[in-house]
Amino acid sequence: MSTYPQKLVALLLTGCALSGCASVNDRRDPLESMNRAIFAFNEKLDEVVLEPVARGYRAVTPDPIEMIVGNFFSNLDDVVITANSLLQLKFADAAASSTRVLINTTFGMLGAVDLASHISRVSDVDISKRNEDFGQTLGHYGIGSGPYLVLPVLGPSTVRDAIGIGVDSSFIHPARAIYTNLDLWTVRAPASTGQLIDRRAQMLDLDKTLEEAALDKYEFVRDAFLQRRASLVRDGRPLADEDFEEFNDLDEEFMLDD
Repeated sequence: MSTYPQKLVALLLTGCALSGCASVNDRRDPLESMNRAIFAFNEKLDEVVLEPVARGYRAVTPDPIEMIVGNFFSNLDDVVITANSLLQLKFADAAASSTRVLINTTFGMLGAVDLASHISRVSDVDISKRNEDFGQTLGHYGIGSGPYLVLPVLGPSTVRDAIGIGVDSSFIHPARAIYTNLDLWTVRAPASTGQLIDRRAQMLDLDKTLEEAALDKYEFVRDAFLQRRASLVRDGRPLADEDFEEFNDLDEEFMLDD
């Protein structure tokens, strides 16, 4: 799991070089032919495996247990958010996220209960959930997103965000330290699979909306992903007038400035 994202990006880029990766309409997506093929694979995998398993998981799992599982994985993600907030020198956000980890890990029974969010809702203490990752950290320091990529199983990404996934999963996520000394098949694989199923189950309610909204589902997902990632890198700040041309154009190295 730790080296998978890095190897995956290398294989995708090698395949691109061998196939020529013909440029198509959207300059943010010069690898569209390859991306559409991987997108179709992901859709079929989701149709045949992931969605049925997620629906079965939701059907047999009591809502309180499903919430506990989601809270547990969310608590682990707060460690990644804390680290990347520090890397971006966002000390207030880092303090809030680290406080969440402390409260939820101790009083929240190892993250089973999201006590921190409840405290934030009923008080003036803002320790609500943040959203930071290493891809955003790279963007914060001016690293362009690069071409849009669709990763097998993992879904929409960019070159920069794929690298970010690799760094977060290999060096920052606490599961990395937990998994290092544990058996692959008895602990690591089931835990990773459980997290994947839990996240897919959380998106079940979005499926119908997405199908109805999109004439071209691939383009809809791509555009929504790129807009959301650009917004996250800017912390929600709107693009200035002079930034629109840069946002729509790639330079000759395919680096997109957020």
